[in-house]
Amino acid sequence: MAKKESTLKNMLIALMVITIVSGGVLGFIYNLTKPAIDQVEANKNLKAINEVLKTDVEIVKTETEVIDDLTYNLAFDAEGNFIGAAVKTYSMNGFGGKVELMVGMLQNGIINKVSVLSQAETPGLGANMVNDKFKGQFDGKDPKNFTLKVKKDGGDVDAITAATISSRAVSEAIQRAVDGFEANKEQFMKGGDNE
Repeated sequence: MAKKESTLKNMLIALMVITIVSGGVLGFIYNLTKPAIDQVEANKNLKAINEVLKTDVEIVKTETEVIDDLTYNLAFDAEGNFIGAAVKTYSMNGFGGKVELMVGMLQNGIINKVSVLSQAETPGLGANMVNDKFKGQFDGKDPKNFTLKVKKDGGDVDAITAATISSRAVSEAIQRAVDGFEANKEQFMKGGDNE
């Protein structure tokens, strides 16, 4: 069997065939695993919603609205009264990039709880935002009386040691959730009556 001469044309054809086959295999695997990936993401969001809106009142009905890049998971009781919203919010200003949070906002404007959905902060420093010691300081706070800025910037937030940038990103994301919630609260309160 004669050895084929290595030419630019032969190499380009081989590279094109390899690229097409690889792309097809990757596409097939992606389509095969996408439903499972979507289910994991949905379960993560549902867990965070339940965590941040946990109160004495049972949530019977939920609705989802997306307004200005924020997702509001609205919660209603058995009588259709608005309990609050789990707001999926974010900041692009984390030390490691985007920080995503779920912020539980009660009907009266109080921050119920905060859950960290995703972050790429430095382990042992900014990644400590997931710890209750840091995120717990927001629980039950009224944004009218609690300035959502780190103390270094004149606010009330105790920053994570050696992770001021990460702490600022969390504060910014929570402030975004608070502002969006307050701007749309009247509309949200009417949601449970629409059956």
